[in-house]
Amino acid sequence: MGQTAGRSDQHAGPASRLGLQPGQLVQELGWDEDCDDDLRADIEDLTGNELVDDQAGEVADAVMLWWREDDGDLVDALINASTDLVEGGPVWLLTPKVGRDGHVDPADVADAAPTAGFSTTTTLAVAPEWSATKLVSPRNARSRR
Repeated sequence: MGQTAGRSDQHAGPASRLGLQPGQLVQELGWDEDCDDDLRADIEDLTGNELVDDQAGEVADAVMLWWREDDGDLVDALINASTDLVEGGPVWLLTPKVGRDGHVDPADVADAAPTAGFSTTTTLAVAPEWSATKLVSPRNARSRR
């Protein structure tokens, strides 16, 4: 099956806005039936790889962590998300948008990220019901590893 002209070079979906690239392996954590299937499919389309879970035993280039207010301890989840993550790879924390069930207060993310060893950088609207916040290891922490 052929590709749409320019599709491979000019992928304009949300996966490219997340900085994902063809060939990357993306680990998905926290999936549930409320997750956005269009975003998931777009990530798989762009990377050319299926999303993997934490049982895959492979090093991921990025992690997509779906998180809702009642999912537990965010610090623990972020630490676990970094277990199979390549050094310097981002964790994209996907949370329900304001006014949606399970919305996570941005202050909670801002508090949890540094405790788990991350800095928050960018927040994007990536789906009708979900926002994504990019979390990265601070440069000085990476250089000390």
